[in-house]
Amino acid sequence: MEGGLPPVTLILGGQRSGKSRLAETLIEDAAGGGLYLATAEARDGEMTDRIAAHRARRGADWETIEEPLDILEQIREHAAPDRPVLVDCVTLWLSNLMAAGRDPAAEVEVLAQGLDGLPGSVVFVSNEVGLGIIPANALARAFVDAAGLANQRLAARADRVVFTAAGLPLVLKGH
Repeated sequence: MEGGLPPVTLILGGQRSGKSRLAETLIEDAAGGGLYLATAEARDGEMTDRIAAHRARRGADWETIEEPLDILEQIREHAAPDRPVLVDCVTLWLSNLMAAGRDPAAEVEVLAQGLDGLPGSVVFVSNEVGLGIIPANALARAFVDAAGLANQRLAARADRVVFTAAGLPLVLKGH
């Protein structure tokens, strides 16, 4: 992919598809580094290890802020022309919202509408979770539905949308 960062980019893919690494590379190529807005919470050892691996991969040119719920506030506060914001990831944010009893669809709409006029670029990373079988339980189906609708809404708002599989990017929208 060529060119600088558009105002809003959405990178989709499955687990371990290379989407986070692609997002980091896009920001490093455009600005040398940026703000990593992490939505994950280390609730078990496996997630602690994942978070550590992500941190170790990034260099000193990255600042990290952990925010599991109120990401728009952080994006607005920290987006700058010379410092893009990477939000990793939307699907963990959605699960945090659901666990907190908040309405994911309403929160996504507020987020999408709140992205206009930012002084810097933002890159969202989100899992595409709807490519497999329909989950057997209601909570899992509600999550898959919320993620699919969030991805659609953010894709509609984004200037560039990229799907990642096996570490390979496929541009779906923009350039």
